[in-house]
This record gives sequence, C-alpha cells and structure tokens, in this order.
Amino acid sequence: MARHMERHLVARIGWLRAAVLGANDGIVSTASLIVGVAAASATRQPVLVAGLAGLVAGAMSMAAGEYVSVSSQADTEVADLARERGELAADPKAEREELAQIYVSRGLDAVLAGQVADQLMAGDALAAHARDELGISEHTTARPVQAALTSAATFSVGAALPLAVAAVAPMGALTWTVSAASLAFLALLGAVGAQAGGAGVVKATLRVTFWGAFAMALTAGVGALFGVAAG
Repeated sequence: MARHMERHLVARIGWLRAAVLGANDGIVSTASLIVGVAAASATRQPVLVAGLAGLVAGAMSMAAGEYVSVSSQADTEVADLARERGELAADPKAEREELAQIYVSRGLDAVLAGQVADQLMAGDALAAHARDELGISEHTTARPVQAALTSAATFSVGAALPLAVAAVAPMGALTWTVSAASLAFLALLGAVGAQAGGAGVVKATLRVTFWGAFAMALTAGVGALFGVAAG
C-alpha cells in the first residue's frame, strides 16, 4: 500500500505569522508616512527621506520587538518545562494520572487512557506532558531569532514597495498613486498569506485592505492639517 502522506499547514505558523505581520506593517506604515509627508510637502525629497528613514527604523524595530516578545514566550515555555520536569521526578504516579485524565477528557475510556499514558511516559514523559498538558509542540514552539529575521526582512520588502512608487510617481498625484498602489500590494499580501495558511482568500484580502486604507487616510488627514497650518 502507498504510504499516506499529509502536509499540515500548522507547521508554517511561526514564520508565516512573522512574515505577514512584517510585510503588512512595512506597507502600511511606510505608505502612511509617505502619504502624510506628501500631504504637507510640495517637493519629493522630504517624502523619500521620510520613507527611507521609516523603512530602516521600522525594520530594526520589528526585529527587536519580535525578538523580545517571542523570547518572552520562549522563557515561559522553558520555565514550564522545567517545572514539569521537576514534577515528573518528584511524583511520576500523579503525573501519570494527570496525563490519563487528559485523554479521558478527550473521549478515551479510563482503561485505554491509562494504557496510552503508560506507553507515552515510558518513551518520553516530558514530551508527552509538554504536548498534551502544556500545549507545547515542535510546530508551535517559540523561535525568537527566526521571528526577528523574518519580520525585519519582510518589513523591508513591504516598505520598499510604496517607497519605489513614491520615487517615480508624479508629484502632483503622489498621494493618490502611493495610496492606490499600496492598497493593491496589501490585497496581494492578504491573498498570498491566506493561500499559504490555508485560510479564506477573500476575507483576508478585505481585512488587510480595509485597515490599510484606514491608516493611510488618517495619516493623510493629519499631514494635510499640519501642511495647511504651516502654510
């Protein structure tokens, strides 16, 4: 018989979340910054300088923020595993009963649940408790460096898109050109992210496009307000 192979998309959760977050933030924040500065400026140079500064600062901020936040998750996981390791050493019988009750709550009868708990604990007791009691698995474990690098790289790529449009768009139509192009980029990002994660394409596309349009409209309004005030 042919071996039944399955590919589950949950394995992509770690890098996909960071990639979508980074690219989305790169497009939205940089486009909003460009639109805001363009609404208050009549020349291209301040717009490009602001956009480039936003790209560099945003990429570094994303990398640092992701590393710190995911490291906090990793620290919590390490602490929980250490606590569980101590409990297994101190009272393995109680831990076996705890594991068996988890399987009973999932639908196994008490006898079979006890047998499953015995066999799993005989192999790798800590891994069994990490997975079934703590919810820590190979696919979902925190990876700070991966998250930081992915977010920084995808932020840079996302930010470069509206910046490139701002460099070539007519100055008189720069605000609308960057806004329209950025919404198109966001729609594409939503579709690609949904496809990679196995989610609904239409819903994801509408979600990122709506919030991107809202952010850019708000920033453009602030830029126009300050531009008029400065004039």
